[in-house]
Amino acid sequence: MKRAAAAAAAKAKQAVTLIRRILTVVVVTAFALWLISATAVLVWSSRDEARPAQAIVVLGAAQYAGKPSPVLRARLDHALELWNRHLASLLILTGGTGSGDTTSEAAVGRTYARKHGVPDSAILVETEGRTTSESMRAVAGMLEVRGLQSALLVSDPFHMLRLRILARRFGFTPYTSPTQTSPISPNREERWKYIFSESIKAPLAFFFERKL
Repeated sequence: MKRAAAAAAAKAKQAVTLIRRILTVVVVTAFALWLISATAVLVWSSRDEARPAQAIVVLGAAQYAGKPSPVLRARLDHALELWNRHLASLLILTGGTGSGDTTSEAAVGRTYARKHGVPDSAILVETEGRTTSESMRAVAGMLEVRGLQSALLVSDPFHMLRLRILARRFGFTPYTSPTQTSPISPNREERWKYIFSESIKAPLAFFFERKL
């Protein structure tokens, strides 16, 4: 009986040791993958690939009573700078209508762009997307029906890696160009919060987003 009990105890101890080792490997691997993802987010946040493309795409952000929020305005101003450099002949503005709003982020962006000299004929709006993925999927469709294959993507720096992944997944060639004037960037706490969020969302986009 004592031998059997001792053997059982030894097996239980071995099982616990094995489980601990497996959990350690899982945790270390997960941390390593997250670290790689966070590093990639940081790398792409500092890269500006501005060059001639077939469209400039601005990712939406909040609007307040028909006026762009400081974050959206920073994105729009950067897109207008690229437009004035004649890097594309088409401006695509994205962003749906938030809860309680009466107008979409894209429509607000369109008004802003028109006031700053972009002709209405050169502007397309995507007003249904409530998430980055939805907006990017819609943009891919808008490009495809027009026979266009490349776009300059404009958003905050932390957003660039996921936008690039989504564009590739949805079938068009992306060039990322982050705004440098977003009010989020100087705010260390906010910036790192978004970097952490994107370090999770970017791998999910890589593995699970696909062109329908």
